[in-house]
Amino acid sequence: MVVGAVERFFHPNYIGLIVATLFFAWSLTPSLLPRDWLFEGLVSGINAAIGYGVGCVLEWMYRRWIRPNVHLPTSVTHVLEKQPNWLPGAVKVAIVVACVVVAMEMIVQSARWQREITALMGMDSITTSGFLRTGALSALVAAIAIGAFRGIRWLVRWVAGELTEWVRIPRRVAMPVGFVLVAIAAILLFNGVLTKAFFSVANSAFSVRNGHTSPNAVQPQLPERSGSPASLAKWETLGSEGRWFVSYGPDAATIGQVTGKPAREPIRVYTGLESAEGPEAQAELAAAELERTGAFDRKVIVVVTTTGTGWVDSTSAESVEMMYGGDTAIVASQYSYLPSVLSFLSDKDKATQAGKLVFDKVYEHWSARPAQARPKLLVYGESLGSQGSEGAFTGLADIRAKADGVLWVGPPNSNRLWSELTARRDPGAPEILPTYADGLVVRFANDRGDLAKPSDTWLTPRIAYLQHASDPVIWWSPDLLFEEPDWLREPRGPDISPTMAWYPIVTFWQVAADLPNAQGVTDGHGHRYGTLVLDGWAAIAQPPDWSVELSDRIRDYLELSAVRERQLK
Repeated sequence: MVVGAVERFFHPNYIGLIVATLFFAWSLTPSLLPRDWLFEGLVSGINAAIGYGVGCVLEWMYRRWIRPNVHLPTSVTHVLEKQPNWLPGAVKVAIVVACVVVAMEMIVQSARWQREITALMGMDSITTSGFLRTGALSALVAAIAIGAFRGIRWLVRWVAGELTEWVRIPRRVAMPVGFVLVAIAAILLFNGVLTKAFFSVANSAFSVRNGHTSPNAVQPQLPERSGSPASLAKWETLGSEGRWFVSYGPDAATIGQVTGKPAREPIRVYTGLESAEGPEAQAELAAAELERTGAFDRKVIVVVTTTGTGWVDSTSAESVEMMYGGDTAIVASQYSYLPSVLSFLSDKDKATQAGKLVFDKVYEHWSARPAQARPKLLVYGESLGSQGSEGAFTGLADIRAKADGVLWVGPPNSNRLWSELTARRDPGAPEILPTYADGLVVRFANDRGDLAKPSDTWLTPRIAYLQHASDPVIWWSPDLLFEEPDWLREPRGPDISPTMAWYPIVTFWQVAADLPNAQGVTDGHGHRYGTLVLDGWAAIAQPPDWSVELSDRIRDYLELSAVRERQLK
């Protein structure tokens, strides 16, 4: 009686429940990064809903094609017909109870796995009692997703009914036609109206944020900085990240105190979206700013492709400035109002365009000077910035012909050049730390030790990729849906749980859920590269007076500066 009432209200598919529980259990297994109950609940709920759908499809296929062709012996049919009336209800209750028990046991086990990952990364542990909230949230997320699907199914049936009534299409034909019509409408709505509306609203919202200025970001007065009274790029046009970049950084006195040597005022050039009309004009303005500040008379020029809202990693910028005693110029340009995740979805081409335009314009001015009078021309990009930065070049030969060194940090899996180099890595080299052509030109590093390997065979100009084994930005890819990646088949990175495994569909969503938390871990893990960028710069563009003592002094300064920046920004 009770079972029947529940079935009439929820209309559960029991094969769907079993497969949903399987997907839920898989989603609770370890991923790249530790997750709290909230993230785990969201990703596990989505996976459970997907599993429920898969189970429903399997059950439908069985009823449609297998069951009609299975003919049981008469004796078996006779036994089945005489089963007690209570048995089907008891079996259904047993399935539900078993699913709940399995789910609860997996949640408890998942809390243990999460504690193992936090221990690998030196983070605070997660309590089992707090993690139990995952179950309730997952059930809610799965219920909403299944409800949405049932709403779509009702819509398909309604469209099919209308076609049958008004167009006189047979019901058998009307259903697939109705499905196609609803699918086309949904795709057009999503790719057209909804997508444009979403990114339009997001762009407007983040453009307001772009106008915000931290109270600790003060307009620079030094002519070596964009946004100063002498600058061609006005302070109010630089955007939030641009204003921070030109206002926060070491001056000559600070550099001298850290290095113990005389220093120059470092040059920082930046153009915001509002500094000029269009990306080409921004690139022209950036080159004009470099000329105005005398950047081409410095020892080093670094062309940075920013991420999302125009962010430049302060640790990387300060590393170069400290290494070269401030005799440097760093140039960057904003190409989007959106954060990196949204920029990756909508502005990926803009990042590539900005990277190429700015580099080409700087290269044009740089190459016009006599070869003996040119500064080192270095290239830098992190995350989406590395993708845009790669877009400035056609390949390795082009890089070696134009640049004096390249440092790319945390490259997304969709980076063209990175993907090609990784796919063509030397036999036996692991995907998490590949070797390409014996490391003659390009090298990959997970930590300082990888960069400290013998460099006498590393030809100049050098190219270095910094990539952590646990960085989801690097490993997230649509291929995870149905293909096990090499980085899970091969020996694991030191901070990846040995119990992490690949499951179709599930692992894709697990790693996708890691993306928002990519920087929510300690330095040396995930997308937190910290002072490893200092070692990267030293590996590709080491100054003549470089020493271990100087490296340690700069590293101490960078660590304190990063803490101070988090407090002030």
